[in-house]
Amino acid sequence: MENKENITGSEALLRSLLNEGVDTIFGYPGGSIIPVYDALYDYKDRLNHVLMRHEQGATHAAQGYARVSGRVGVCFVTSGPGATNAITGIGDAMMDSTPMVVVAGQVGASALGTDAFQEIDVIGITSPITKWSYQIRKAEDIAWAVARAFYIAKSGRPGPVVLDFTKNAQLERVDYVPQKCNFIRSYQPVPDMDKEKIEQAAALINNAKKPLALVGQGVILGGAEQELKFFLEKADIPAAYTLLGESAMESDYPLNRGMLGMHGNVAPNMKTNECDVLIAIGMRFDDRVTGKLATYAKQAKVIHFDIDPSEINKNVKADVAVLGNVKETLPLVSAKLKENSHKEWIASFDEYDKKEYDKVVSKELETEDGPIKMGEVVRKVSEAAANKAVLVTDVGQNQMMAARYFKFTQTRSVVTSGGLGTMGFGIPAAIGAKIAAPERTVCLFCGDGGFQMTMQELGTILQSEVGVKIILLDNEWLGMVRQWQELFWHERYSATLMKNPDFQGVANSYGIKSRRVTTREELAEGIAEMLSDNEAYLLVVNVEKKGLVLPMTPAGTDVTNIVLE
Repeated sequence: MENKENITGSEALLRSLLNEGVDTIFGYPGGSIIPVYDALYDYKDRLNHVLMRHEQGATHAAQGYARVSGRVGVCFVTSGPGATNAITGIGDAMMDSTPMVVVAGQVGASALGTDAFQEIDVIGITSPITKWSYQIRKAEDIAWAVARAFYIAKSGRPGPVVLDFTKNAQLERVDYVPQKCNFIRSYQPVPDMDKEKIEQAAALINNAKKPLALVGQGVILGGAEQELKFFLEKADIPAAYTLLGESAMESDYPLNRGMLGMHGNVAPNMKTNECDVLIAIGMRFDDRVTGKLATYAKQAKVIHFDIDPSEINKNVKADVAVLGNVKETLPLVSAKLKENSHKEWIASFDEYDKKEYDKVVSKELETEDGPIKMGEVVRKVSEAAANKAVLVTDVGQNQMMAARYFKFTQTRSVVTSGGLGTMGFGIPAAIGAKIAAPERTVCLFCGDGGFQMTMQELGTILQSEVGVKIILLDNEWLGMVRQWQELFWHERYSATLMKNPDFQGVANSYGIKSRRVTTREELAEGIAEMLSDNEAYLLVVNVEKKGLVLPMTPAGTDVTNIVLE
């Protein structure tokens, strides 16, 4: 029989977290979660609590931690506004399949439904944007609920879980017994594999003349990077990646032909509507990738590898759906593939690459006069970090430029807000990424708009001494909205011009070293200074005021309707 220990519910929570291997918590205390923080006082040597400056920051930091480490991110918030401030990060984690457990304080069970101070229906609010939301009303349920929460968050297609923790349950005493969960009767995280679909997929690929693989984050979440390469190499299949699938393949991997989507590379977007077999691997056919669905890849047979049955036929109809974890399904298909060669097909991408280089890339990277370009800043930072850094981005032009021009040599190197597109994601997510991988250089690119949405988290950098490198691409505009206004709204620049503070002064007030670069000649020296040690640094770069992220496929149009200039 297990040894029982009589402890408070708050301590039972902390013991349960330790039982799941948790070592880091991002959070912000408040009245309804004080008992948990009181218990945490005695666990400082075993649980590193990172005090954020806002609950949204806590969730994004937990996301950054999860994306880089592959572990479940954890955060604590209080009831009422503490819980509602966490909603954006919870929704972001759901959209981007990020494993996260949020523990929210709640008023005592006897006060539920009375509109007590800082009471809000957390379960009602979060149920649509979580894998599971559960209210703990009794201390005896804590060990069970935490074990279940972690199992749900990390298994199958990962995602966020919320535990709404009433104050009475935090204070009650319980005979604590650790629990583990690896099965829930009503929940099947990995669907059953259909061997017939494996055969059908292999047959389609073996007969393909122009196959194209679309690589999504599912490859990274499944730890299937090597299985992907074996699959691609055996059948000689060119591959393109989604925004979140970006570092599944090294940037210079020979079969890596670039990024899909609205601001992706020309060749893979054009070839989507030329290929005869389209192989989607752990991706969900997001509208930013497909453009107009009515004209998307109509000529191709579609094979869709995914762990989530709800994604099959949701947007693009699959001729063959291979359900399961791609780490297991890809090798089964690979085993049935013929050694193949598609040299001519792969070479046909080069013409589009050259066109894109001449019309877009060369102007972004090789301009010698005029204002500094965003793309050249990104590429120079990436190269100065030997293409080994973790890239974190905020949202907007900075995000798309970073995704286009940063280079990668290892997996789990991209942390960005994909599905929800959350401005303000960058600074807290970079904090979480750096804490997850203190030995790696973490480079955050953000615009002046997104930076100011969560710049209070510079206080977390100050207090927790997190050595993130922040590159602020300052153009004094809300750049991506301005780009749309320029291209599609007759240059009616409504509410997008920004008057900014002295960013260096802000950094200085938080004890963060900084420098502003105003000319191209200063850029290399500024980057070198930023990367010279492991301390936090803000590099503000004055970039082109009205730069455009090109290529661009206008929203809702055919994926081949690409604007280059």
